[in-house]
Amino acid sequence: MRRSKTEAATPVERLQRLVETAVAVSRIAKKHHVSLTGLNFYADKLAKLRTDSTVAFTELADPSVGDISAVAEMVERTFAPATAMKARVLIARELLHELRTRKWRDTPSQNVGDSLFPLSLIAMTRRGYLATLARQMNGCFESGWYDACAVMMRRLLETVIIEAFEAKHLDGKIKNPQGDFVQLTDLISAALSETSWSLSRNAKHALPHLRDIGHLSAHSRRFTAQKSDIEKVQQHCRITLEEFLHLAELI
Repeated sequence: MRRSKTEAATPVERLQRLVETAVAVSRIAKKHHVSLTGLNFYADKLAKLRTDSTVAFTELADPSVGDISAVAEMVERTFAPATAMKARVLIARELLHELRTRKWRDTPSQNVGDSLFPLSLIAMTRRGYLATLARQMNGCFESGWYDACAVMMRRLLETVIIEAFEAKHLDGKIKNPQGDFVQLTDLISAALSETSWSLSRNAKHALPHLRDIGHLSAHSRRFTAQKSDIEKVQQHCRITLEEFLHLAELI
């Protein structure tokens, strides 16, 4: 039975409508020669749609966690103000195809919640790829996949540190001579020694603990993470990720 407009839509249905609306807003803005990167009604409208799309994306209940990263990238580019009109239409078309043909579940994902880090804070960043990483991290913990959880925690930590350096236009400090970002140990060293910001005492204390559990789960042949290992760094995870998101001016 078809839902009426007054009934609650699933995250997939909401995201489809938001994609279609974003394309429509972009077309109108182009018709009136208005930039979506400026300060105007259409730019504000797209910004609101981008926020709503991130919230809907965090609620998607896709059984295939690994493949959702491609969808996250399409969501990000569809709602990004700087995306060219032709590219936005093509990406939105592909995104709608994925949303309509993939076997999504019919109800929002309530189980992948805030076990390690609040997804509501990640939604505020309007970064689809961060939402994907956070959902995978929380989901792994709730599924009992503790090594996978630690690896996702490590990856999310690397990403938010890089975001903070990029936001301050300091990313050259965390790249090797080939122009690639350095690994987590060097990222943490750079973050701790950076003079343009002052990390809290709690974050300074937490970073080595997060580094160690990530290294052990990713590289140790004989180490297998247990629930207690993740629980020991749960507060460290919350404090540190949120602090770097603030430094990156994402929340």
